[in-house]
Amino acid sequence: MSGNDEGPVGPDLAAGVPSADVPEGGMLVGHVGDEAVLVARVGSDLFAIGAHCTHYHGPLGEGLIVGHTVRCPWHHAHFCLRTGEALAAPAIDPVGAWRVEEQDGKIVVAGARPPEPPKKRSAAGPRRIVVAGGGAGGFAAAEMLRRRGFDGAVTLVSADAAAPYDRPNCSKDYLAGEAPAEWMPLRGDDWYANHDIDLRLGAEITALDLGARSVSLRSGEQLGYDGLVLALGAEPVRPPIAGFDQPTVMTLRSLADADAILTAAKRARRIAIVGASFIGLEVAASLKHHGLDVHVAAPETVPFAHVLGDEVGRWIQRLHEAKGVVFRLGRKVMGYEGGRLGLDDGSQVEADFVVAGTGVRPRTALAEAAGLAVDRGVVVDARLRASAPGVFAVGDLARFPDARTGELIRIEHWVHAERQGQHAARVLLGEDGPYAETPFFWSVHQGTTLNYVGHASDFDPPRIEGSLDAGDATIRYAKGGRLLAMATVGRDRASLEAGVELEDALA
Repeated sequence: MSGNDEGPVGPDLAAGVPSADVPEGGMLVGHVGDEAVLVARVGSDLFAIGAHCTHYHGPLGEGLIVGHTVRCPWHHAHFCLRTGEALAAPAIDPVGAWRVEEQDGKIVVAGARPPEPPKKRSAAGPRRIVVAGGGAGGFAAAEMLRRRGFDGAVTLVSADAAAPYDRPNCSKDYLAGEAPAEWMPLRGDDWYANHDIDLRLGAEITALDLGARSVSLRSGEQLGYDGLVLALGAEPVRPPIAGFDQPTVMTLRSLADADAILTAAKRARRIAIVGASFIGLEVAASLKHHGLDVHVAAPETVPFAHVLGDEVGRWIQRLHEAKGVVFRLGRKVMGYEGGRLGLDDGSQVEADFVVAGTGVRPRTALAEAAGLAVDRGVVVDARLRASAPGVFAVGDLARFPDARTGELIRIEHWVHAERQGQHAARVLLGEDGPYAETPFFWSVHQGTTLNYVGHASDFDPPRIEGSLDAGDATIRYAKGGRLLAMATVGRDRASLEAGVELEDALA
């Protein structure tokens, strides 16, 4: 997210380096002027592209070459070595590309190559595409449509008051006060107009008419479509607990929610988190940065046991306890009154405000009312097509067939939503093919990052290699000997390799 403040590193690639410095399958990071450049060799071909991921500035030289792409070690973005294009989220922007020459045993990086303009797509196919939802999936769909040269009408409808932003940071660096507000938007305000995207903010969709192919807004306006991408996401669950209708009981889903929590934190001393979820514990970590006394109450006895296993869950709990977070686990919350959270054992937790991290539910009401197939999410096929012509569903909203098991699953990850939005856009433009991306997410706990690749709803006892406490571990999740997912701590390259291993299992 930040620029590179360091001076040039590595060799001067414009002056040249010995050919032996970049062996087959190898990478070398140097500089051309002030620009950090990565040189890679694949077979007989040499490539030179920008050395830092355009998502959070991850070091591509520490990543992994797969075919003619390089993958970022931090959050698994894919970049084309030929062109620098960001082929798979979370990166959206390309990196630069340079001309590279090899002769007389020397590699020289010459001038930058201009980006290729998108090819215009018109005539056949949809001419009016409505994208419902301004989160990860919706933004990624709209951006990919324009990137692929679609010259028809694109309308992006969002109930949020803010243009699409970096939602994962709402519970991480932004909430901790370490990411300024200007880092949050995914694009500047002028980008939408410059790309002829009709961005409707604060616009509530009230109905879908699948027969007439139109979307009704609260304002009374109707938007016709040839293609519709439903990226409505999910909404936080506010449990039916006495006192949880008070304004001092908050949830975190949007940038506005994060701002409300930050405002409340300025005048608070002690807060309670209800639910030991990823959001709940990321909020706990972020609010500790503000010097607050943080308590976590949840019915489970081990955080994340059903997702990561007992040992990993206990380790994450220890990370938070070492920073002063107090856990009240195995306890049911009975109510919140007079600044006190009551638990089922009769004890109370003093709290100036409460954050409920008790899960989310997909926003399926519109789809269900319109007659789309719904089963704990909008049911889609392998190409993300819903049960009506021209309609797609992506992200938190979609239940799609797992390419590995065939079972219908729904995944609530930012990167997954972006990649599904990108895939739906490509299918709309005739680039047909099943969605088979390997799920990936990351979660940060008191400064320690856990990466998770794959999907395991049920697994045998996890196999842990290395040391969690030392921040150097691989956790394998398998069922009946078949690898389903892998989590890593301090082993970014191993996480990338696990993703490739899971992809290869599909071949």
